[in-house]
Amino acid sequence: MERYHFEDELQQLKNRLLNMGSLVEQRMHQSIRGLVTRKQDLLMSVVAGDKEINELQIEIDDRCLKLLALQNPMASDLRLITAAMKINADLERIGDQAVNIAEYSLRLINLPLLKPLIDIPRIAEMAEAMVRESLDAFVRKDASLARNILQRDDDVDDIKNQLFRELLTYMMADPSTIERALELILISRSIERIADHATNIAEDVVFVVEAKDVRHHHEETRR
Repeated sequence: MERYHFEDELQQLKNRLLNMGSLVEQRMHQSIRGLVTRKQDLLMSVVAGDKEINELQIEIDDRCLKLLALQNPMASDLRLITAAMKINADLERIGDQAVNIAEYSLRLINLPLLKPLIDIPRIAEMAEAMVRESLDAFVRKDASLARNILQRDDDVDDIKNQLFRELLTYMMADPSTIERALELILISRSIERIADHATNIAEDVVFVVEAKDVRHHHEETRR
């Protein structure tokens, strides 16, 4: 494979990853909107759309494997392709979490509202921005932006933990709230996991740009 053709294939790979990112971000947004507006059809469309994401994941992995097989990549190219495969897997798991949120919400929207939905849309918006910006950092090879995303994971965790404590208080005070509170806890946990996957992508960006493995380093800083 000629070098110019290889560069073109790399660009197409990036484009497909961006398509994947846009798709999972859309699914996540729809799942939260379906919860807030209590629209069953919107939530069902998220569940039905999982097949499209899975098929795109397989296509992107195939592109990566062909690039590795058809030319001996330079070290920087090798880092980019292997990171693309890991990012692809994280995006697919974000899609899975969006489906989980939709399924939890489908059970919740037929029950009376437990409390105003403020915290969940808030952390969902934060996690969504982390996903979007981690992909921007990948395309732009912006390690500074990636490192900023690593720090924001704590903010999502803090709000989720605060919400958990509040919902636990509801359950202890009134057992009739347990089912609704548990669904909200599961939804907040899925959002937290989406933020974790965005953090993984940001770590991969730092690896691509700086050839540094920063996994777990932000955890050590917290300790």
